[in-house]
Amino acid sequence: MARPYLLAQLSDLHLGKAPKDGVDPTASLEAVLAGLARLPNPLDAIVVTGDLTHHGRRKEYRLARELLDATGLPVHAMPGNHDDRAKLREAFAVPGEGDAPVDYEVDLGPLALVVVDSTAPGEEEPGRFEPAQLEWLDRTLAALGEKPTILAMHHSPLPTAMPGWDGANLIPAEDRALAEVVARHPQVRVIIGGHLHRIATATLAGRPVLSGPSTYLQARPDFDAETVEMYTGAPGFALHAWGNGDLSSQVEILPAT
Repeated sequence: MARPYLLAQLSDLHLGKAPKDGVDPTASLEAVLAGLARLPNPLDAIVVTGDLTHHGRRKEYRLARELLDATGLPVHAMPGNHDDRAKLREAFAVPGEGDAPVDYEVDLGPLALVVVDSTAPGEEEPGRFEPAQLEWLDRTLAALGEKPTILAMHHSPLPTAMPGWDGANLIPAEDRALAEVVARHPQVRVIIGGHLHRIATATLAGRPVLSGPSTYLQARPDFDAETVEMYTGAPGFALHAWGNGDLSSQVEILPAT
């Protein structure tokens, strides 16, 4: 049996944020990267679904690039609501110019990765798309034909039933508009995102949606609170494995130390 293609998903690194409960985001990311290195099978690439930094500062992006480059893997990054589009572009050489939306497509070999930017500069939350972005997405997916595709963004297009998160996630009208585009392109196998700082799943236009864990802080599942409480511990990553014509998405949580 041929070796599967393995794409690791990291999210919500928040490099530069002050330590919480004695845990530093840099040390937490280093632990997650060490976890990737311990995997029994070699990875092919890494995708980072936003919030690489907490303040959007150049020194935070330099640190992110240094740590991620040490893996020796191709890294595909996109902005989160804490990021700065132009500075992320400087650090990771992603397509486009300045602070225009970070939308691009990558040929991963057996898969395509399509990134669409859900952030709205000047608004920390929630997420949204410009009409031109969805038109670009529709054209890009159409051009890919039947090639199996992973669609990635920062704001996970899924409801959580938690008021604190649903008010700060992708707004419902954007969910519906995105679903209309995805429904026209059956080769989209999974939609991945972050932002929620917890593992969550749902479907959009009949496709699975996965919100990956943060490499730093996780969100408590409080279905009554209007605010979100974060806690340290349980950092992790997702793995997307393509083999024998099927895509499997799995989550790995680091063991307590």
